[in-house]
Amino acid sequence: MRVSVVLCEHTLDRYDAVTEAARSVLDQTHEDVELVFVSDGNPEVLDRFEADFGDRENVVTHCNDENRGLLVSRNNGAEVASGDVVAFIDDDAVAHPEWIERLVAAYDEYDAIAAGGRMDPIWVDGEPRFLPEEHWYLIGATYRGFGEGRDVPAEVRNTNGSNISFRRDVFLDLGGFDDEIGGRKGDKNLQGGETELCARMQAKYGRGVRYVPDAEVGHKVFAYRTEPKWLLDRAFWQGYSKRGMQQFVPGSAEEEGDFLGKILGEFVPQRLGDLVRDPDATAAKQLVWLVLLTGVVGLGYLYGIVKWG
Repeated sequence: MRVSVVLCEHTLDRYDAVTEAARSVLDQTHEDVELVFVSDGNPEVLDRFEADFGDRENVVTHCNDENRGLLVSRNNGAEVASGDVVAFIDDDAVAHPEWIERLVAAYDEYDAIAAGGRMDPIWVDGEPRFLPEEHWYLIGATYRGFGEGRDVPAEVRNTNGSNISFRRDVFLDLGGFDDEIGGRKGDKNLQGGETELCARMQAKYGRGVRYVPDAEVGHKVFAYRTEPKWLLDRAFWQGYSKRGMQQFVPGSAEEEGDFLGKILGEFVPQRLGDLVRDPDATAAKQLVWLVLLTGVVGLGYLYGIVKWG
């Protein structure tokens, strides 16, 4: 099975990171991997990448005619890809050497139409000890509770957009990502391209994404993403986006509702009980931030109700 991995970039400022991501894709244990690199309207990025990787037979490049954004770039990458499966990874991510091999196993063994794996944080400037794992989705990592209580590999609505793959014919049949999510469907703060696509996939095919926890991709978490102000802002717009997605994709917030119930009914009481039995300053901060961030997500959701109805 050939797997095409789409990697996009728009600026030379992130070139070192994107080349590390590219090398992690090219160093996979799965034999038939194609790297599709898309420059989002920047010929200089394309030229430099081709100079570094253009001699590889399994590397395909494409340059958008102008800066079109990540979702358009990913769709264009899938169009020029030749794989049976098309996978996506971000420019600040690093794939485990067996990432593709483990995703392919899900396609082979479960006849999956989509599969994705776990996102692990790579703390570039140190881990923020106050940030509870339940809210790791804010920094692009798999959060506590995701996929728990289900068979492995379970079907979930969607995995992180930097570790998700589809049978290419299914992806193209669905028309790829809706690139107007941040335009026609709201504003720049509305997020969730993979959520919307996977909801359409569920509606048309009756299938979800196979979650393979050991198909791991590391995500670099830079210092600014660990600052309290950034996290609070991110949490607010996450809540707003959840309401927006619910408007455009009915039922899309079901998993978030279940997770909220788990936070309030399981994680908060568990953390509180642990704290009573064994007082610890770090644990206390995490409990406070768990409640605080959950509340801010809720405020963003309420703002979405006001705006979207």
